[in-house]
Amino acid sequence: MNTNEGKAAIFDLDGTLLDSMDVWHQVDVDFFRSRNIPLTDDYMGIVNAMRPEEVARYTIKRYGLHDTPEELAKLWDLMVLEAYGNTVEAKPHAVEYLDYLKSSGARLAVATSLSPQVREVGMKHVGIRQYFDEVVSVEDTNAKSKHSPEVYLTAASRLGVAAKNCMVFEDLLVAVKAAKSAGMHVWAMEDDYSLGDRPAIKAMADGVISDFADAPKVL
Repeated sequence: MNTNEGKAAIFDLDGTLLDSMDVWHQVDVDFFRSRNIPLTDDYMGIVNAMRPEEVARYTIKRYGLHDTPEELAKLWDLMVLEAYGNTVEAKPHAVEYLDYLKSSGARLAVATSLSPQVREVGMKHVGIRQYFDEVVSVEDTNAKSKHSPEVYLTAASRLGVAAKNCMVFEDLLVAVKAAKSAGMHVWAMEDDYSLGDRPAIKAMADGVISDFADAPKVL
């Protein structure tokens, strides 16, 4: 496959295209309350960049739970499915921006840690699924995490576009670092759950936005 021509944009979902991070926090609040476990301030910061199975294993180990990682991940999936299918909204002007890029001829992909069921429900709910040529999960890579650039490189390969011609949109510092290490241009979406990392994100990203109305019109 020739990957030297064309332009592409690769998007994270949670906290980037979807204004969804509050959903995960509420799931944590409800889950921890149901187990009578105190939810400490550092927990969200530690698990933010993990995929669900990693979060489950970490939570089980940290709090001495008797669930299996698969059981816990399935429980959380069920808790978030309703929210993603009914209450999650797109980030400001995300739909309009995707429509613009698609009409310009750019190739578009999602790079996410969300489970297939949750991501499909969320994208369909906010009306963006039809814009994407490829949807890539960290599960499709050997790294299985956004600490590695593999998910972005896999997305670029599937799109048939060279890494240097890809623009990545992310909200987490570890993800911004990973995409930059792949030789891609990276724009960061400001999200309240990345507030503590905002100075480092601004220093590393090619640009920072809080609204897709301000996203680059040329990739």
